[in-house]
Amino acid sequence: MSTPILQPNLRGGSGFPTLFYKEMLRFYKVSFQTVAAPVVTALLYLLVFAHVLEDHVRVYDHIPYTAFLVPGLVMMSMLQNAFSNASSSLIQSRVTGNLVFVLLPPLSHLDFYAAYVLASVVRGLVVGFGVWLITLLFSGPMMAHPLWMLVFAVLACGVMATLGLVAGIWAEKFDQIAAFQNFLIMPATFLSGVFYSIKSLPPFWQAVSHWNPVFYAIDGFRYGFFGMSDASPWHSLAVVGGVFLVLATFALRLLKSGYKLRS
Repeated sequence: MSTPILQPNLRGGSGFPTLFYKEMLRFYKVSFQTVAAPVVTALLYLLVFAHVLEDHVRVYDHIPYTAFLVPGLVMMSMLQNAFSNASSSLIQSRVTGNLVFVLLPPLSHLDFYAAYVLASVVRGLVVGFGVWLITLLFSGPMMAHPLWMLVFAVLACGVMATLGLVAGIWAEKFDQIAAFQNFLIMPATFLSGVFYSIKSLPPFWQAVSHWNPVFYAIDGFRYGFFGMSDASPWHSLAVVGGVFLVLATFALRLLKSGYKLRS
């Protein structure tokens, strides 16, 4: 009789540290691709948009457009990489057939979830820190509320890491993960105020933007930089935190049931 996967570890130990280390090592070994490449991409966005729009756009009276761009680019990079880390790791393990070696040990579904999500959050934060360091060459450091910055950075990465885990469980091939990124993640990040304030949009599109949880992640993170935002930081925190709890509950239920992992 086979042992069910993702059941509580009855031996008194936890496989979380080992799985977490494995996931950290996975992106560290190819850090040129997983960390350096996203930083260069964000730098190119900054150079192009700052050069074209610096003298034509002013969102806040005393803040240059280049400085306004920085929080959005940092958060966008963190979100995309947190999602990519969890989703690509899981789908790669499924396609190559080595996921069975993760499922055979007596890992609980909570261990499994925590290892994948925390490693993805770490990658997101490392990429975000790298982008922020590079942007210091173009804009001075602005940290009006560092604690708000950290809270939104960790929570937002947690949201995207959990979403990446769900996508990795659902998808059966790399094309489906790519579709998830192209039709959900990319539109949500680009239409969330990365390059503009939603107050510059017509009323209809402002209303649409308020239904986008990524907008609240970026807006709250931007508040940490400047002490100014389009929405209340407390409201943004409630939205991002609520989305994280819903997604985490859903992901844990999928893992506990063994959805698409048993076969």
